[in-house]
Amino acid sequence: MSEPIRVEEVDAVAKPARAQVADAVETAPETMGESFERKRDYLSGFLAQKPAGDLKGHEPGGALYEAVIDALKDIFDPEIPVNIYDLGLIYNVEVTEDGHAAVTMTLTTPHCPVAESMPGEVEMRVASVPGIAFADVNLVWDPPWDPQKMSDDAKLELGML
Repeated sequence: MSEPIRVEEVDAVAKPARAQVADAVETAPETMGESFERKRDYLSGFLAQKPAGDLKGHEPGGALYEAVIDALKDIFDPEIPVNIYDLGLIYNVEVTEDGHAAVTMTLTTPHCPVAESMPGEVEMRVASVPGIAFADVNLVWDPPWDPQKMSDDAKLELGML
């Protein structure tokens, strides 16, 4: 037969000691900062560089053009958790000096559930970019979309890499 369970009643329990950083790190305090210091990213200077030359805002690499691309990257396909730019649905973006934006795009299939609403959303989002006077969206089916048009980021997100 087993022993009976003993029950002990207490009024209070002492709190355990709180952990201290100094207890966990075995290095001297003066060298501790050196070991935790962020190392310089060798690409940071390269990535911060702007394109050479005198770019205008409406040209690729210019501020207005990039703002339009950023607006397109904020629109997500409702069935796939990837934005339409990385999905490869945007074939061309043109921005003129007077603020006219023309976007040429496609959809994954002509029978896509958002075939009626997506071009309107693209037009509305692009037209809302500061500096864009008006936007046109041209929906094309040739060349047809295929998964090879997706960016590497999109393929990675969907587990295709």
